[in-house]
Amino acid sequence: MAVYNAQREEGVLSQDSLTRISALVGLYKGLHLLFSQPLADEWVSRPNREAIFENDSPLNFMIRGGIPAMLHIRNYIDALRGGV
Repeated sequence: MAVYNAQREEGVLSQDSLTRISALVGLYKGLHLLFSQPLADEWVSRPNREAIFENDSPLNFMIRGGIPAMLHIRNYIDALRGGV
């Protein structure tokens, strides 16, 4: 029984991993609803003049800021989609 439990736990994702996946999937979906295919795929790596990005790419912003930055950008894209 102990072996079965150990094997089962190997496939469990941490809350940190689940949060990162959720943020990235939501960001991907939001970008593809907001922009055409080429821009949606390139947006995260392109420099951005918005104040929060300081003329850097959203990708670098997420790398520096971790999960809070990932969630911030997802909310930013959701707000753009909603017209906020």
